Amino acid sequence: MFTCKKTYADIPFAHRQHRHDGHCAQIHGHNWSFTFTFGCEALDECGFVVDFGKLKPIKAWIEENLDHACVFNHDDPLLQDILAINEQSGCRVYQPYIVDLCSSEGIARHLFEVMDPKVGEMTNGRAFLTSVEVIEDAKNSATYEPVRS
Repeated sequence: MFTCKKTYADIPFAHRQHRHDGHCAQIHGHNWSFTFTFGCEALDECGFVVDFGKLKPIKAWIEENLDHACVFNHDDPLLQDILAINEQSGCRVYQPYIVDLCSSEGIARHLFEVMDPKVGEMTNGRAFLTSVEVIEDAKNSATYEPVRS
């Protein structure tokens, strides 16, 4: 198998870990980076796993959904109140984005699940994601890599 990696760096957004017993339970932000590892068995006609220049849909999705967003767990007990305050304030301080788990690990899995089908579409099924690494403030990271059969 051939692999290659593409990183999208310094994407600012906030999250709230409502289950955490410390400061992470508060809405707080980080600069995030995402490294996508692509794989294939057969290279394209240029000898690439993926053509980095043709990954614009991935970058556009990140910018549209996560850039300056606030990511919440779908089961956050304050989610509806926070969203209502955001809406009523009239200033729309952030864009909410809802996931199963807003930890680095959960975001890595979410990004994998969103992007793997897009990679397949962009390459006519030739290439796929092997993993997604989420880096929080260049200090901490988590990777999601599914077991493939």
